[in-house]
Amino acid sequence: MESPIVTKILQRISQPDLVRILTEDLTGTELNTILLDVFSDASSKLSPPMLLNRYQSNRFVKPADLPVLELKRMELDLLELFKRLSFEPIELSPVSVLGSCSVVATTDQDKVLSALRGTEVLADATNSIALHICDLKQNKSLPSSTDVISFSTVQRHVRTQQITGKGFTPHFKIGCLVTAGTDTGSFSFEKQSLYQHIMAMKQLYLDYYKVDDISFRFLCRKHGYDSSERLAEQVREFVIGKDPDISIDIIKTPEKEIDYYKGIQYKVDIRMNGKTYEIGDGGFVDWTQQILQNKKERMLSTGIGFEFMYRIIRGEL
Repeated sequence: MESPIVTKILQRISQPDLVRILTEDLTGTELNTILLDVFSDASSKLSPPMLLNRYQSNRFVKPADLPVLELKRMELDLLELFKRLSFEPIELSPVSVLGSCSVVATTDQDKVLSALRGTEVLADATNSIALHICDLKQNKSLPSSTDVISFSTVQRHVRTQQITGKGFTPHFKIGCLVTAGTDTGSFSFEKQSLYQHIMAMKQLYLDYYKVDDISFRFLCRKHGYDSSERLAEQVREFVIGKDPDISIDIIKTPEKEIDYYKGIQYKVDIRMNGKTYEIGDGGFVDWTQQILQNKKERMLSTGIGFEFMYRIIRGEL
C-alpha cells in the first residue's frame, strides 16, 4: 500500500500508477536495470564536496564510536565460547535477499535499508541464518533432515527507524544464536534448544562478563502452539530439572501481544553494578516452516546486545 507521501508525489508528477507499473508490469531484472540507471545518473551529478556534505548529513554511514581492537577481541571470545557450546560460527554477507525480514517475520520493510540487485542491507542476522539453514536442508547438505543444527554470529546490523536513548545507534553489532531442527514430539526440540541457549547465556554473562546475576523471563505468545502456557511450564520444568539454580519467571499475559514469536518469547536480564538490564531477547519462530512449507520445522533464535554490553562494562549506560 502506498504511503500518503508517495501518493502525493505521484500526483504531483501526474504518474499515479507508477508504483504499480514498476512492481507489477516489470520483472525484477527489468526494475533493477532501471534503478541502476537512475542511481548511476544521480551519482554522476555529484561532486567531491557534495559527497562530503552527504556523508556529514547521513546518519547511517559514520563509523562506530567504540574502540575497534577491544570490540574485535571480545567478538572473538564470544564466538569461541559459542563454538565450545556447539554453536557453529558463521560470517554472513553484509546484505541479504530483499524481503528477508518482512516476508517471514512481522518487520516492516520501511525499517530495513533496501538496496539494488534484489538485496537489502542486513537488518537481522537470524533471518539470514534461517535462509542459510533452509538452503542446506533443501539441498540435502545435512546428514539427515531431522538433524539439529546451531549457528552463532556477531554481526553489524543497520536499521532505519529512529530510536532515541543512550547507547542506540543506526548501526550496531548484535550477537546471535540460532538452532533449527524438526518436531519429534513432547516438545523435545523446544526443551533441548532453549536449554542450550540458556546455558550459553549463563556461561557468557556469569563466567565471561562476570555479571552479578542473570535471570530469564518466558513471555507466553498465543500463536504457533495450542497452549503456550503448557509449553512454557514444560520447558521451564525441563531446564530447571537440569540446572536448579536458573531463575525463570513465566509471564502468562504479557502487556503487549506480538505475532513475531510463537509459543515462547524469552528475555535475558542481567544485574551489574546495582543496575538491571534487559540484554537479550529470543524465542521460537516459524520462519523455516514458512520457507520450506513444512509444519514440522522448528527454529529458536536469540539476539544479545553486543555493543550495548560493552557500553555497560565501560559505565556508559
